[in-house]
Amino acid sequence: MQTEISVLSNGLRIVSLKYPQFETVSLGIWVNTGAAYEQEKMNGISHFLEHMVFKGTASRSAAAISEDIENVGGQSNAYTSREFTAFYAKMLKDDLELAVDVLCELIMSPQFAEAELVKEREVVVQEIKQTYDDPSDIVFDYMQAEAFAGQAMGRPILGTADLVRGFGAEDLRAYMETNYAAENMVFCAVGNVDHQRLVKLVEARLSGLRSKTSFVADRQHYTGGYFAEKRDTEQAQVILGFDGFSYADERYYAAMLMSTVLGGGMSSRLFQEVREKRGLVYSVYSFPTFYTGAGFVGIAAATDNEQINKMLPVMIGEIKKMASSSVSETELNRAKAQVKSAILMSLESSSAVSEKLSRQLLLFNRSIPIEETITKIEEVGVEDIRAVAEKIFASKPTYALVGSIKDHYDYDKICRLLKA
Repeated sequence: MQTEISVLSNGLRIVSLKYPQFETVSLGIWVNTGAAYEQEKMNGISHFLEHMVFKGTASRSAAAISEDIENVGGQSNAYTSREFTAFYAKMLKDDLELAVDVLCELIMSPQFAEAELVKEREVVVQEIKQTYDDPSDIVFDYMQAEAFAGQAMGRPILGTADLVRGFGAEDLRAYMETNYAAENMVFCAVGNVDHQRLVKLVEARLSGLRSKTSFVADRQHYTGGYFAEKRDTEQAQVILGFDGFSYADERYYAAMLMSTVLGGGMSSRLFQEVREKRGLVYSVYSFPTFYTGAGFVGIAAATDNEQINKMLPVMIGEIKKMASSSVSETELNRAKAQVKSAILMSLESSSAVSEKLSRQLLLFNRSIPIEETITKIEEVGVEDIRAVAEKIFASKPTYALVGSIKDHYDYDKICRLLKA
């Protein structure tokens, strides 16, 4: 299987990967924009736009958009993150042109009718309230806000209710003018698809896209900090975060493997020590997050409010061990096997592959061969793991907590424990 890439005259990249044995194709438009590229007064507009383009185009009503896809058994959806927005579908191979037509219309001719704006503002406000009501969800927004304080990267993807209720059609059009341009977008299809036919279909519909974006992105830099919210809950949600690396950093794979050893599965150090040996949590795991200009490593746990002060010293003890001593070859090999198998298993999903290819084109302007990825994973040694752990866990921590916080360890004590 060979990835094929074409570039239109306006700079739009079209990428495809053919699986001739499939009866389906996964396709979509990925845009290198999101909450991290919003002005403060426009926080949440990327996500609101993702909703509104489905509420009617020049030739399709909101109902027709979903009906045209679902009448032939297809599926469509979208998502917004801090750096990416995606509009995608999965269809039978014979319905490729229909899917291309619908997806391109979402970008080229959304109508933003006032009646739909009024309704969808309140839909998104309900989504914001739902996120806030879930401590296991909102704690990640609190962590992000402290880890990247004062930056667009630290603001919530959904925005705030007050801001969303103020967005109008002109705001949406202005945002598309500055952030939606061919150089900032990729059209990708994976499955039973002919590349040349795909290029012709997309070119006929997206050749009119402006070439250049005109927004200025904030510089991203980790800051660290503390936020605790008292709630009458049965469990406390806790996240400890530390400075990490960007997508392009040469330590990307070492950081990923270090996080896997620390808290990447049931055999990980955190799971074995905090849950299996001591029974202090139900859930504990480590997660690396990478962005274009920064990143962080987080450790999340859910535990009884009474157990927080017992759990944190154990968690911090495992963090300090990662930074002060080498992992074993057995641990490293297990982590490599976990990461490689996750990557290889994802290749069996055309939707996952289409997302991976699109992000690679947006981030690196090339498709990265799987052999190159596996080689880089294999090249990581035990000393690389220790070195990234030492650097990451020497940084100022971020501590976010939602729960009954009476008598819990405060930020200063967390910092002292990490330095002890």
